[in-house]
Amino acid sequence: MKKDDYKIRAAGFEDAVDISRIIRANPETLLARPIGDIVQNIDRFLVAQTAKSICGTVSWQILPEIGAPHNPSVEIKSLAVDTDFRGLGIGKALVEKAISQIRLLHPVQIIALTFAPEFFEKLGFRQVAKESLMHKIYAGCVNCTRYDSPFTCPEIAVALDIRA
Repeated sequence: MKKDDYKIRAAGFEDAVDISRIIRANPETLLARPIGDIVQNIDRFLVAQTAKSICGTVSWQILPEIGAPHNPSVEIKSLAVDTDFRGLGIGKALVEKAISQIRLLHPVQIIALTFAPEFFEKLGFRQVAKESLMHKIYAGCVNCTRYDSPFTCPEIAVALDIRA
């Protein structure tokens, strides 16, 4: 398969089941998202589509701040590519398109928690201390069912400074 054999596009409601399937197929690296959550946030999902199927997905979440947004941050989440389509640049294309969409919001930074920091570093992200992402920890990690503490979780925090 070549780069021209798939396209990256905004997700629609009809893609929710396929998005859920792709996320659930990666339990070692992703937390499952209820279908209702996917539907509620469908406007923040992108999909990679071949002629026959959806083969990848990515989404983003605006992280909370108290009061006026002084340091708005957006998290890239749920990046997944079907096993048969890995190594073809689909994950990179999904993240690059997500970054271009997120930039329109003018955040200070884009973050991700990942088991593959090298992947994100190739896209300009740098590793950061989890303690620098307390808004992320408050918004999601505190409710994680997989690890006892966000600070002992093996995922690595990365950030892309949009101001640079």
